Amino acid sequence: MSEVGIILGSDSDLPKVKDCFKILAEFNVEFEVIVSSAHRTPEKTMEWVKNARSSGKKVIIAVAGGAAHLPGVVASHTTLPVIGVPVESNIAGGLDSILSILQMPSGIPVATMPAGKAGGANAALFAVNILSIGNSEIEDKLRSYREDMMKKIEKKNSEIQEMGLNNYINRIEGK
Repeated sequence: MSEVGIILGSDSDLPKVKDCFKILAEFNVEFEVIVSSAHRTPEKTMEWVKNARSSGKKVIIAVAGGAAHLPGVVASHTTLPVIGVPVESNIAGGLDSILSILQMPSGIPVATMPAGKAGGANAALFAVNILSIGNSEIEDKLRSYREDMMKKIEKKNSEIQEMGLNNYINRIEGK
């Protein structure tokens, strides 16, 4: 039974949020992915959302670009937490999508992630944060994940200090 439901308005959005799937798998969080549009398949979308809780979902991640109505529509049909992931578009790099999700009117909140690669990754991590409430195994994995991140940053800083800034930059640029 999947605890996270991921709904995308278009299959072309799948590669843009692949880090979301990778991170959820890394935390051993079961997830379901469906493609259903708020505009083109509204009945299917509403049906899936209304059955999300009874099918074991605890969090929904809604991925959308352009007008990005999908996260708001999803949130309007459930009391589960909804995380909106705006997809980068040709219009202002996805700023239109970000604002469409971010500027939800009061009453039906949607958590909003950044557009781009970080959006899918942060949506997965935010879902993991939510799932860690009452699940010590996920909480421990999350702490470990953050400690590993911290160690990687500390290691990079040490390398910069040891090599010198210019040498380090040359190394990462492949010179």
